[in-house]
Amino acid sequence: MALVGMGVSNRALARFLVSAGAQVVGFDVKPAHELGSVASEMAALGVPLVTGPRYLEGIGDAFDAVFLSPGVDRRQPRLADMAERRPGSVSTEMALFFRLCPAPIIGVTGSSGKTTTTTMIGRILERGRRPVWVGGNIGTPLIDRVHQMDEGHWAVVELSSFQLEWLQESPHIAVMTNFSPNHLDVHPSLDAYRAAKGRIFAFQKPSDWAVYNADDPETARLAARGSGAAFPFSRRRTLDKGAFLDGQRLVVRGCDGAQHLVLDVRELQVPGRHNVENALAAAAVGYLCGIAPEAIGEALRTFRGVPHRLEWVRTVDGVRYVNDSIATSPARAAAGLRAFDAPIVLIAGGYDKKLPFDPLVEAVAGARMRAVILLGATADAIAEALNRLGPDRRPPIYRVSSLAEAVERAHRVARRGDVVLLSPACASYDMFPNFEVRGETFRRLVAELA
Repeated sequence: MALVGMGVSNRALARFLVSAGAQVVGFDVKPAHELGSVASEMAALGVPLVTGPRYLEGIGDAFDAVFLSPGVDRRQPRLADMAERRPGSVSTEMALFFRLCPAPIIGVTGSSGKTTTTTMIGRILERGRRPVWVGGNIGTPLIDRVHQMDEGHWAVVELSSFQLEWLQESPHIAVMTNFSPNHLDVHPSLDAYRAAKGRIFAFQKPSDWAVYNADDPETARLAARGSGAAFPFSRRRTLDKGAFLDGQRLVVRGCDGAQHLVLDVRELQVPGRHNVENALAAAAVGYLCGIAPEAIGEALRTFRGVPHRLEWVRTVDGVRYVNDSIATSPARAAAGLRAFDAPIVLIAGGYDKKLPFDPLVEAVAGARMRAVILLGATADAIAEALNRLGPDRRPPIYRVSSLAEAVERAHRVARRGDVVLLSPACASYDMFPNFEVRGETFRRLVAELA
């Protein structure tokens, strides 16, 4: 077996395959000295590594199967050739998990809100009687735990577009939170990204459930391509079935027409309209899984969020500092801006994912902005986009060279009652290895403020 890309999912897959008696070889574009503890872990498992820029030259027909990490470009010539010549020989850890998992799978995708919704669903299902496994793109691979599962459990799995594009089956309950352009630095087109996302519904059977955002026409169209029974959610309108708002009341209406109160959305601990939508999606799933509405409400009422997602860090001199480092797209950052009524000092910019900044500009125009502080590879592009607002509507813009300088400038610009919001609208790879490290750095810098 060959594992291409030694990320988190393929390291778990290596453990699983070795425990099953398979012979495994790992391949990674990074040189061995950059893999650090990964190399040590693989050595302990007896897994040899082929590394460096020419690492794929060793991939050939000697391997029974090749498993790609999420994000490894399947269109690389050697991989594409193998997939064409030997159908089924190239796969992923997630596709293997779907094939082997005995528990019914609840899959969650969307352009934003995946992790929060997945976590909410896990907390809700924990109020029932069946054991619950939560993982996937959320950072916890489940393949090396699949032998502990049975048909009486639940598997709640966050699914990225990169994981979905290899699947040949869909979850029993498929959830799509929303759809907007993302990852166009990797997917060859918006249509390819859309097609990957749509696979969460594409293979459903009539006995399955499609939970989708009825306020987002794209999710409704994608859900309709499968055969799963529709159970939508909506923040804006009443539904014949599904989860929706009745004033400030989050309710679920079953297929029998009976309506059940879950909670008042003002009781939610996580801010923002997008988190109301996440709670609606999670409530819909909880209801389909047989969890009592009162228990669903209690789980949502006590949910305090996930790190790096509109995470309150500290209040300094009456200014709230909020870490939304997960906002790696303009649409996600726009949702963060709309979560606050107070004046905002926005810290934005980073790695270029080739996405238009129109959603961010629209949100800036509609928010109470104190200032925008820009850094990273996209600083010029964001500034150019914001300039379209004109001098009367465009907030003051500051350029900085580091996150430390951004936090210091925000500290000087913000006034009592303001929010300093790290919501970059971009990935982190130009300055940080991932959004978690970026968010942790922000936390540390805020903690050091006088």
